Amino acid sequence: MPLRVYYDLLSQPSRAVIIFLKVNSIPFIECPLDLSKGEQRTEEYAKCNPFKKVPAIDDDGFKLAESITIMKYLAMKHSVSDHWYPVNLQRRARVDEYVDWHHSNTRALGRLLFRFQMFLPVMEGIEPDASKVQQCRLDFVNVLDTIEAVFLKNQNFVAGDEISIADLAAACELMQPGIAGFDLFSQRPQLGAWMERVRSQTNPHFDEAHSVARKWREEYSLKCPIAGEWKL
Repeated sequence: MPLRVYYDLLSQPSRAVIIFLKVNSIPFIECPLDLSKGEQRTEEYAKCNPFKKVPAIDDDGFKLAESITIMKYLAMKHSVSDHWYPVNLQRRARVDEYVDWHHSNTRALGRLLFRFQMFLPVMEGIEPDASKVQQCRLDFVNVLDTIEAVFLKNQNFVAGDEISIADLAAACELMQPGIAGFDLFSQRPQLGAWMERVRSQTNPHFDEAHSVARKWREEYSLKCPIAGEWKL
């Protein structure tokens, strides 16, 4: 049975998995879910992913959740180019180092910033809490500083000089605050150059995966206009 992939392109981890699959020409059946309608909360979907989140895969009966784990699994099963998840122990450890840090930093803090500035106002009609947005903004600035000073220090990608699953996880996450009106790149040329390298090595799939999010941003701007762009 072909690989089935459950996702919503408004989900950053979903986008990372979809981009990875398409860049590496791994065949799969698309099973989109609409998170805004709660389609991930059904008991039927829970049979695939008991956490009721996206993404998830069903590989001929083998069901797996968590985007990073999914990409690692697919990289090893399909023998994709080694740079995605290297066989070399030390190079692989660098990828794992970033993705382990990613969960409680880039992912967690970026998600909060997006939630307070955009998701709650749009989905629940709650006005942005200026103090919470500001604190999230300050926390996320520290994340960006660390990515530049540690993970991009003297190398082209976050885990070395070649693109890896770590870059997909990071890039998809860093696109999300931009949807909420935060400018991450104009005053951070190092970060901006890295993002362009990721895009150039994964396009057209990178831009295609983010097109839904951009449309959501346009709709959001009409409902709750953004007063300019915040620099991070």
